[in-house]
Amino acid sequence: MKVVQLKAPGGLDQISIVDKPMPSPAAGEVLVKWHASSLNYHDYLVAIGGIKTENNRILLSDGAGEVKDIGSGVTTWKPGDKVMSMFFPHWVEGEATADKLREVPGDLADGFSCEYSCVREHALTAIPADYSYAEAATLPCAALTAWRALIVEGRIKAGDQVLVEGTGGMSIFALQIAKAAGAKVFATSSSDEKMKVLTKLGADVVLNYKTDPDWDKKVRKQSGGGVDVVVDAGGGSTINQSIKASRIGGMVVLVGVLGGAEAKIIVPSLFFKQQKLTGIAVGSRKMQVDMVRGLEVNRIKPVIDSSFKLDKLADAFRHQKSGKHFGKIVIEY
Repeated sequence: MKVVQLKAPGGLDQISIVDKPMPSPAAGEVLVKWHASSLNYHDYLVAIGGIKTENNRILLSDGAGEVKDIGSGVTTWKPGDKVMSMFFPHWVEGEATADKLREVPGDLADGFSCEYSCVREHALTAIPADYSYAEAATLPCAALTAWRALIVEGRIKAGDQVLVEGTGGMSIFALQIAKAAGAKVFATSSSDEKMKVLTKLGADVVLNYKTDPDWDKKVRKQSGGGVDVVVDAGGGSTINQSIKASRIGGMVVLVGVLGGAEAKIIVPSLFFKQQKLTGIAVGSRKMQVDMVRGLEVNRIKPVIDSSFKLDKLADAFRHQKSGKHFGKIVIEY
């Protein structure tokens, strides 16, 4: 089988494709033929060596494919089932713990830039009905993060106001999920062209954070004092404005560090507004199963920017680095 792996210490020129024997499932495992994956910022950081990993690591944390064989004791799946991976394969349900968060695919363990691999029975969920493998491969990290931020943590309801930042895959999913829940959505981008597409997708108010550096003031004014939930993807570059854009008693859900991993927070602006600031990383298997039902009922489909073949993974990362993409970049095998 074909496998794409990364030579330590990393760098896009250290990505290579090799041949390896196809594995066989052990007890409690499932053999999956992977058909697609997608790129997340986390994958890019691993690929360039920003997150250190073992030599010859198989990349990518998302995967969608077909069950080809099962090991003894497996009852959840059968050959032919269409499945997708989990970002935290040990987190089935309940609160996060150190044990449940170990072994992230494509980072602390081998990922899905390969034609076949064996995974634990409960490290998979079904893909949504009528989804292609490419569409399903966009969900385990980006969509689940957006779902958890808004539905699990934010508990949004019809009539609430939500702010999403940027036009990457997670941000677009957050826009779609918020609109499906009946929320009014504010969205930011640095591109006027991308802002037009955000409007077509349902964003009620769009703001260019590059030409309007005080965008948080406009959010407060047009929302009547601030939004209920902010999904902050920028981290260091946006967190203080996210706090300012949130209403008294509102919530800021920190999900990314696209604008920097460190920030100096103006603490009084947070506690005098009685706000909640929470950081999240993806979610559990139960959350993923719930998300699949939510996507099916609301007929939400991912926005896919482009598709690359597995042997062009480095080129896909270069496209991701350019920042020109809108939505998800997928890898098809």
